[in-house]
Amino acid sequence: MTSPVRIVLSLSALLVLALLAPSAAQAKRYKFGDRPLSVGKRGHDVRVLQRFLTRAGHASTVDGVFGGGTRTALRGFERDQRRREDGRASRGDARALRDVVANGGAINSVALTGGARPTKQEIQAAEQAPLKLGPGERATLGADGLAIAPASAPPAVQAVIAAGNRIAKKPYIYGGGHGKWEDAGYDCSGSVSYALYGGGLLKTSMASGGFMEWAAAGAGRWITTYANGGHMYMVVAGLRFDTSGRKRTGNRWQTAMRSTAGYQIRHPKGL
Repeated sequence: MTSPVRIVLSLSALLVLALLAPSAAQAKRYKFGDRPLSVGKRGHDVRVLQRFLTRAGHASTVDGVFGGGTRTALRGFERDQRRREDGRASRGDARALRDVVANGGAINSVALTGGARPTKQEIQAAEQAPLKLGPGERATLGADGLAIAPASAPPAVQAVIAAGNRIAKKPYIYGGGHGKWEDAGYDCSGSVSYALYGGGLLKTSMASGGFMEWAAAGAGRWITTYANGGHMYMVVAGLRFDTSGRKRTGNRWQTAMRSTAGYQIRHPKGL
């Protein structure tokens, strides 16, 4: 028969082990977006949330503990992005926050409209060097940061630039520009869609994935789009129109180019 003393010692040892060993939930290292986050949550994913909120302009203490300050910062982000303002980081909030921090990305608010696959002739044409812009054919930036179209540019190109100017300094909003043309802000594909629509080159907005097979293959002379599954931008008359640069300059128009590695390169036929 087991003595009462041995039973007490065994129970005490089990209690100590229970207090020292973290629970499975505590020990698991969640990645940001793996689970919804709300007040009281702790961990690596909370720290990432706080860091991303701060980078997105909603300062939060980065301590890995979801408290009142983090909730306030999150609600500010949700309000700016026209999301449900509940101070609870859903998986959808996590996707939107990642997108805003990167200041670009494909949207999932509309179905991809896709496009015709390139023909053999288009592929052959894409392998040839694009026509170069001659003197007086490159757009420039004015003192206000907006693009000035060259007088020699085709009317459609001038209209694309004019439309791009209208939203060049609009805020970046995840999914913005999809669902309605005149919006409070625009994401990467929404921005490009708006400008191309303004030039009569697009009938409906598309996510970046749709632009991967849009129009003709290869670089164009006046307008070239660059798209992959996560981001897109375009170059118009030698100027880059890209949401990712807006974070630094406050403007989608930029003179600096970027790497085209990993992007599908397309252009409107004839341009």
